Amino acid sequence: MDLTFLANQLFTGLSVASILLLAALGLALTFGLMRVINMAHGEFLMVGGYLTYLAARWTGPALGDGYLWVAFPLAFVGTALLGALLEVLVIRRLYGRPLDTLLATFGISLILQQAARQVFGSTGVPVTAPAWLSGSVTLGAVTMPGSRLFVIALSLLVIGAVWWLLSRTRFGMVVRAVNQNREMAAALGVNTRALDLLVFSLGAGIAGVAGVGLALLAPVNPTVGAAYMVNAFLVVVVGGVGSVLGAGVAAILLGSLTALAEGLTSESLAQAALLVLVVAFLQWKPRGLFPTESRALEDA
Repeated sequence: MDLTFLANQLFTGLSVASILLLAALGLALTFGLMRVINMAHGEFLMVGGYLTYLAARWTGPALGDGYLWVAFPLAFVGTALLGALLEVLVIRRLYGRPLDTLLATFGISLILQQAARQVFGSTGVPVTAPAWLSGSVTLGAVTMPGSRLFVIALSLLVIGAVWWLLSRTRFGMVVRAVNQNREMAAALGVNTRALDLLVFSLGAGIAGVAGVGLALLAPVNPTVGAAYMVNAFLVVVVGGVGSVLGAGVAAILLGSLTALAEGLTSESLAQAALLVLVVAFLQWKPRGLFPTESRALEDA
C-alpha cells in the first residue's frame, strides 16, 4: 500500500470524523438523557449548512471573509430554536413511546427535506470558504487543506466546551444526575421537563455548528444531513450511549476506517464493511467503549 495515499486518506478520515463527532454529540446527549431516537437530527445539520449559505450571501458583500462570525451564532441559535420547537410540539408528547417517536421524527425529517427543496432547490448550494482557509499545509507527504484543518479545530473546540459544560458546571451536574436517576432528581427539585428542553436544544445547536463546518467542505443539499445520520448513530452506539468521550473516540475510529475502506474499495462496500465491523464489535462490547452508568439505561 502507498504510504502517501494511506496518510492522506487518514487525514481525510479525521476531517470526516470531526463532522461525525459534532453530529453525534447531540444524539449522545439527547438519547443519553431523554431516551429519544431523533431521526430528524440530521436535518439540524442541513439547516445549519443552509444558514451558513444565507449568512455568506447576505453579509458577504459587507463583511467579506468575515461572514463565518455571523454564520456560527446564526446556525447555533437557529437550529437550537428549531430543536426547541420540535421538542415542545412533538417530542414532549411522545416520551416513553420510542416507536412513535421514531416514526414521528422520521416524518418530520422528510418534511424538512421537502421544505429545503422548495426553498433552495434540489441541487446543492455552494459556500465559498474564506480566503484565509483557501490554502493548505504540507506535512511530509500529507497535504492538509485549510478548510479541513479548520473543521478539525472546530470539533476539538466544541467537544472541549461540551466536556467543560457537563463536568465543571452546575448545569452539567444536573444533567448527570437526571441521566443516572431521573425520578430521584425530580424528587429533589430538578425541573426535568425544562432540562429536557435545554439539552435537546443544545444538541440541535451543536448539529447546526456541524452544518457550518460541512458547508465549508461540500455543497449543502436537502439530504446532506441524512447522509451523515447512519454513521452518527453508529458513533453513539460504539462509543457508549450518553458518553461524550466515547463519541469522540468512536468518531475518530469510524471516520478513519470509512476513509480507508472507501479509498481501497467503493463507498457502498465501505459502508457494508463498516456495518459488519460494528455488529461484530457490539457482540464483544454491547454497551460500547465507554458505557455510562444509568438506571434508565439498565431498565431500557
